[in-house]
Amino acid sequence: MTISTLADWHTAYADGVKTPRAALHTLHETLSPDDPAWIHIISGVELDAQLDALEARLERAEGRESALPLYGVPFAVKDNIDVAGLPTTAACPDYRYTPERSAHVVEKLQAAGAILLGKTNLDQFATGLVGTRSPYGAVPNAFDTTYISGGSSSGSASVVARGLVAFSLGTDTAGSGRVPAGFNNLVGVKATCGAISARGVLPACKSLDCVSIFALDMSDADAVRDVLVEFDTEDAYSRRKPHDAPGAQASATTPRLGVPTEPQFFGDDEARAAFEAAIARWRQTGAEIVELDFTPFHEAAALLYQGPWVAERYAAVGEFIDANPDAAEPVVAGIITGGKNASAVDAFRAQYALSALKRKADALIENVDALLVPTSPSIYSQAEIEAEPVELNSRLGTYTNFVNLLDYCALALPGGFREDGLPAGITLIAPAWHDDRLAALGARWQNHQPWPLGTGERLASQVTITTVTAPATDMIRVAVVGAHLRGMPLNWQLTERDAVFVEQTETAPEYRLLALAGTTPPKPGLIRGDSGAAIQVELWDVPVAAFGSFVALIPAPLGIGTLTLADGREVKGFICEGWAAETARDVTEFGGWRAYIADQKAKAND
Repeated sequence: MTISTLADWHTAYADGVKTPRAALHTLHETLSPDDPAWIHIISGVELDAQLDALEARLERAEGRESALPLYGVPFAVKDNIDVAGLPTTAACPDYRYTPERSAHVVEKLQAAGAILLGKTNLDQFATGLVGTRSPYGAVPNAFDTTYISGGSSSGSASVVARGLVAFSLGTDTAGSGRVPAGFNNLVGVKATCGAISARGVLPACKSLDCVSIFALDMSDADAVRDVLVEFDTEDAYSRRKPHDAPGAQASATTPRLGVPTEPQFFGDDEARAAFEAAIARWRQTGAEIVELDFTPFHEAAALLYQGPWVAERYAAVGEFIDANPDAAEPVVAGIITGGKNASAVDAFRAQYALSALKRKADALIENVDALLVPTSPSIYSQAEIEAEPVELNSRLGTYTNFVNLLDYCALALPGGFREDGLPAGITLIAPAWHDDRLAALGARWQNHQPWPLGTGERLASQVTITTVTAPATDMIRVAVVGAHLRGMPLNWQLTERDAVFVEQTETAPEYRLLALAGTTPPKPGLIRGDSGAAIQVELWDVPVAAFGSFVALIPAPLGIGTLTLADGREVKGFICEGWAAETARDVTEFGGWRAYIADQKAKAND
């Protein structure tokens, strides 16, 4: 099977090598109903109906294929996502129903020109991270059939990895759109909760559910995400993207990536070695690796299944399982029916605990551009999962379960291969609405570490990385150099004014960095002169309405002036009066305040 990206399909159609009708019928004939990745493959008649609709769309667009960004591209959806006229089973045949209307995401993709080829297998009722809990069969790993594919979006990952479709949709509540991506060498997009409408998706935990995207590379993932991110008035959990949501600026800087101080691999030395190798390659890209105590993240993750959120699964399908006890897979039934024992008191107490943990977690993640974690701490054979289905499944969610609970977005990426030949995925995690930032970091990774596309041998192509954009008209871009940096004691003066971090960069090589005498907390000063060096700074966009109150907090000898950056841009920033140099220590050699403070702490601990 030829593994084709969106660009491959577009090129073939543009060159006249293929037409959608001929190409997709040929592809359709290769799909086998015996393949456990599929629950339902459309008929030839249903395919023709979509192709007729595609031709009508193209005619309305006056023949411009560019008006349909997914023109003639084949895709699949997980079988808990409604498609009008096709059965939805959620991998439970007795639960089967046929919707009259497609899910919002399916409507959007077809309107953009994409062609649905079928619905894919999953851990029943989207409950599991293994890909084996289905009466339609376990979906094997695309690289070694004795291993699990990951779940619950097992089939959706498998059909993309093997080139049966160009992209697919899954869902993600606790990692179902990331673990299968990691196990099958794919990009897995878990967007900000509510950024992509979940209308027409059978809920698992309705307040946490996200539609996820599986793609072969970042270009395809971004193209599909661009089509799907839209506020949906008919979805009560849909959210509008804030006007001040961070862009992709981190791609143009040296990113700071937070990794676990003590990562967990449950004895899997190959997984540990693969992650350490990925960290080393990120350093080669220029990234700064920052170790963080992941305790708040792990404690939040524990709430998902040990707390009352399981009751949401019962609210979705629990009464059906109670009425049809033999219809559900036993492990799935046990998990879901356990949710009916949670009380309202339990729910409120868990919400209180989560809010406290989120405060701690947010304080950690604010210090970095993204968290960098193994997508999963290990991978297991199907036999191992059969012998220990609950405990091993729980381990797979170590670095995924907390993300939706804390309202973060995530991007799973191919991270290389283990010594045994299995894929080793990595995941980037950031706060809500930092999706573009993650996409830019993913593009950086793809350019530095191009991976084979799916199970094929062709490497992912280079991606154009978005450059830094100008600030919005209601924002003033300010360079900070010392106590206002992320993680430093005065950073709150920016965040409480809704300032938005833009990037980490450097000044032109014309500045001296001074450690000012008698300041609390310790503060630096920047002085421009004939001799100097490039000094690390952070750029923040400060709302115009709050700029005056921010400047009013700045004590002498500091002030706000105009700084020149290494790339020639000029921005407002902290400067220092020259007289302060008489009593200050010149710390230019450190290249930045963060490095100087770290040196001072190290000496104090000696």
